[in-house]
Amino acid sequence: MRRGLGAAALLLAATPALANDSTAELAAGGLVLTRSAQIRMASEDLFVSATEVRVRYHFRNLTDHPITARVAFPMPDVISTEEPLGVPTENPENLLDFATLADGVPVRAQAEQKAVVEGVDRTALLRGLGVPLAPHLGLTRDAMDRLTPAQQKQLLDLGVVRPDEYDAGKGWERHLAPLWTLKTAYHWEQTFPAGRDLVVDHRYKPATGGSVGTLVGSARYAADAEGRAEIAKYCMDRGFLAAATRTRKPGQDFAPLSEQRIAYVLKTGANWAGPIGDFSLTVDKGAAANLVSFCAEGVRKFGPTLFQVKKTNFTPARDLDILILVPNPELAN
Repeated sequence: MRRGLGAAALLLAATPALANDSTAELAAGGLVLTRSAQIRMASEDLFVSATEVRVRYHFRNLTDHPITARVAFPMPDVISTEEPLGVPTENPENLLDFATLADGVPVRAQAEQKAVVEGVDRTALLRGLGVPLAPHLGLTRDAMDRLTPAQQKQLLDLGVVRPDEYDAGKGWERHLAPLWTLKTAYHWEQTFPAGRDLVVDHRYKPATGGSVGTLVGSARYAADAEGRAEIAKYCMDRGFLAAATRTRKPGQDFAPLSEQRIAYVLKTGANWAGPIGDFSLTVDKGAAANLVSFCAEGVRKFGPTLFQVKKTNFTPARDLDILILVPNPELAN
């Protein structure tokens, strides 16, 4: 039985999905994730909060000789949006301040990035024009402002951008708004020794989205198809929905709660040999007054803000999506 927890606070990443390791090879056309029949994920210890995601893996070489393979860590897609994404850094090559260690030694991972529009790779075009690939950064818009009229028309004709015209109080402005999705994967060549486990640690800052108020727990939300889909996605139970409902004033649709959403790609953990031997998930909602909901079996609360799930011989069948609702005093008045 899956259950939603009605107490904690985390919200989905604006471009949700922090991901598990997977063996990979650099095939023609880019990074391709593959399966490994010789290396097992003996354990995974995952900690998720709105400010930090960290994970420790123990990988076990099942052969009697060292194996060198390329390992990949896919990151969340970043899409262009009119709303701020809350991406923690302005570094277009490392938006989430990603870092990794192998047996305690820092790894120099390479970042492969692609700008994709409706399935078409536009990376080479944008790089050739000197346009950064991160669609949400101001420096990307500034670079497109500096393009010649002919170059801007080329991007418009190809559907890579759209016109963005508005008056922000300083007169009429015209810019180009990106329409591409940034896809990023970190990868490196790793040797898995025979006869002992290799310990790999990852740490990064999630790109949590936000909201001013929430419809969660309202009659309007429950009657809407998208709302019902989100209730299922985050396994919101009656207790969680009722707790959100109690915070709103009579007759109001919006509750004085800010949303945070976090997503983590778990399913690539099934790409290693056999199931994950020992799996541990810890979710920190951040504050005791926060509400949290996510899909999991056997959830145990072991602190005012901490929730834990432990599994043995675990094969992840779905990714992890976490919703946190945070009381917003400015909206409560």
